[in-house]
Amino acid sequence: MLKAALNGNRSPDEHPGVPVTPEQLAQAARGAVEAGADALHLHPRNAAGAESLDAGDVARALEAVREACPGVPVGLSSGWWILPDAEARLAAVRAWMAVPDFVSVNWHEDGAPDLAELLLERGIGVEAGLWTADAVRAFLRWRRHEEVLRVLVEMPDQPIRTYKAELKEMFALLDAAGLDRPVVLHGLGESAWPLLREAARRGLGARIGLEDTLLLPGDFDGATDNAELVRVAREMLE
Repeated sequence: MLKAALNGNRSPDEHPGVPVTPEQLAQAARGAVEAGADALHLHPRNAAGAESLDAGDVARALEAVREACPGVPVGLSSGWWILPDAEARLAAVRAWMAVPDFVSVNWHEDGAPDLAELLLERGIGVEAGLWTADAVRAFLRWRRHEEVLRVLVEMPDQPIRTYKAELKEMFALLDAAGLDRPVVLHGLGESAWPLLREAARRGLGARIGLEDTLLLPGDFDGATDNAELVRVAREMLE
């Protein structure tokens, strides 16, 4: 599986192709799917362009993207920086009228198990975002870890050599637990393309998009848009 991460917390000031409005998200989503994306990950915005979990903002983004890409799974972020108060985040999810197909939950953030429980209760798929070996251990202690849609093994924006030991430990913990859930491996910035190559080598799912990197492989040419990143990633995976 190749998932397109369309915008993240980036702004158009960083790249003119970063989609913000529902209409821009729909256009970017269509291009990414046509380029080879199997699923979509996005961060809805409010009228001021700030990331939002508000029911109205979520509904407008989801409706636009689903109209542009019928049948393609669409997921959202629940990152703490969007709504730092854990209880307010739960209240926001309870208020959603239109619901995504899945939501990524970072296991190192406060309230992750409670949020995941609520999402499951609402019939929303959970992607467990695991950034460290300690996060993997905490996730595996959670009584419902076998019910997640998939696991995201993620790496920060740093050279892979500085994270290699941690990554190996994370995979060793998951293998030892015998977790029977799909795994998506992805990085950010400097680790984005090396991790995509590693995903291809391991036969795992991958993720790419303007949220993750603004550059094509080689850290030289800037990507035109999400579709170009997805097209290059699909070629690498195949």
